[in-house]
Amino acid sequence: MRLSHTRKALLISVALIMAGLLGQAAAAETSHTETASPAASSPAPSVGPTSSPIPRTATPKPSRTSKRTESAGLPKRPRGRTGPGGSRLTTGTKGVALTFDDGPDPANTPALLKMLAKQHVKATFCVVGTNAKRHPDLIRKIVAGGHTLCNHTWNHDLKLGKKKPAAIRADMERTNAAIRAAVPGARIGYFRSPGGNFTPQVVKVARELGMTSIYWKVDPRDWDHGKHESDGAHTSHLISFVKKHTRPGAIVLSHDYAQPDTIRAYRTLLPWLRKRFTLIALP
Repeated sequence: MRLSHTRKALLISVALIMAGLLGQAAAAETSHTETASPAASSPAPSVGPTSSPIPRTATPKPSRTSKRTESAGLPKRPRGRTGPGGSRLTTGTKGVALTFDDGPDPANTPALLKMLAKQHVKATFCVVGTNAKRHPDLIRKIVAGGHTLCNHTWNHDLKLGKKKPAAIRADMERTNAAIRAAVPGARIGYFRSPGGNFTPQVVKVARELGMTSIYWKVDPRDWDHGKHESDGAHTSHLISFVKKHTRPGAIVLSHDYAQPDTIRAYRTLLPWLRKRFTLIALP
């Protein structure tokens, strides 16, 4: 009975020892697994509002080639038509267009035409209807010199663009009639709103009459002669401003009406511009 009791106690002890060893092994294995799993696995991607649902590979940074390919299928904006109201801001080519407003002027326009002829330069003349009616001979000289005609309203109406379409049309047609009274059948392909006050409505009516509306890129404000500014200083300002700001494709705004300083400035500017740019009359 004593041996049996001892053997039973021994068996119980062995069983307890084995159970303890197995428990330690299991605990160690569990601890190792919990420690290792965050490093071994990748976190699930966030699908909350701060994450992008589009894979990064779906929106690659476009190369120069892909930009050209994408833009090739899109309608192109008309070249040079970025001025107010849909008017043309540049020539749309590398050519530079010299434009002269408010004439014709019996004192200044003939002198300007002689200079242009001497330099073999063609320009665009935006003429006022009342002046065209007074000086039809100068309209004929402008056309004979190969220059382009532009409608500049009947009487330099700064508010024409705000009027009703019928009134806008009547003004433009009256101006064109005065020009064609001097040169029957003259082509008048352009319109310029006085002060550059273009509106979509005035541009639309001009287009219906076959005229492209032209704004400008370079404006030396030759009409703005300071009260205490000498003629020489004003002329020098015009020269330096045009030289500084003219680039290929520019439309340059000047005035031949009542602006003798402008005529003097172009004695210097014409040869300077010819050496650096292709000077064109708007077609």
